[in-house]
Amino acid sequence: MTGGALGGAIHKMWNARYDREDYLFGTEPAGFLEAHAHVLAPRSRVLCVADGEGRNSVYLAGRGHHVTAFDASHVGIAKARKLAAQRGVTVDFREARVEEWEWTPGAWDAVVAVFIQFSPPDVRRKVFEGIASTLRPGGQLLMHGYAPRQVEYGTGGPPQAGNMYTLPLLEEAFPGWHVLDKADYDAEIEEGEGHAGLSALVDFVALKPAR
Repeated sequence: MTGGALGGAIHKMWNARYDREDYLFGTEPAGFLEAHAHVLAPRSRVLCVADGEGRNSVYLAGRGHHVTAFDASHVGIAKARKLAAQRGVTVDFREARVEEWEWTPGAWDAVVAVFIQFSPPDVRRKVFEGIASTLRPGGQLLMHGYAPRQVEYGTGGPPQAGNMYTLPLLEEAFPGWHVLDKADYDAEIEEGEGHAGLSALVDFVALKPAR
């Protein structure tokens, strides 16, 4: 399947998955983000990558940050806007596929990427390069996802182990960055129907070099 065809298939899949009355991953932020949001400076310019139904971007806006969030699913974005309105916060929601997003150099104080592992390794490499470029020098990356053994657990995420993260993979993707926190662990999570049960998780919080 070509990159464009794969992107189209993913787009249709997420529209179908989000087309429900409740929120697939709940309305509260990922536990990882709640635990690490304190590292962000007040009123940071934050980009949330593939933010789905908005639980993470809305949370960050509620903490006073200037948040832009994008996702390929117009269904997810509509639900994210509804959630933002209910919480009384403002988020700049944009519809875009991750492979088409314009990674403007030095545009953001922080990038939040939570469970974005729908991309195969070749697309993931370009996404990581985009994230590195779009963060300002000294900017913060908050990344959270699944480890390869998650495929065996079957409690969320794609079925391809190659899409998952390892700490060496992330350290290689962001060489020379100052790592504030990193972890590879198993934990029980309850984040809506989409992420529920024993999960193999990877946390990666790092600062882009100032020069």
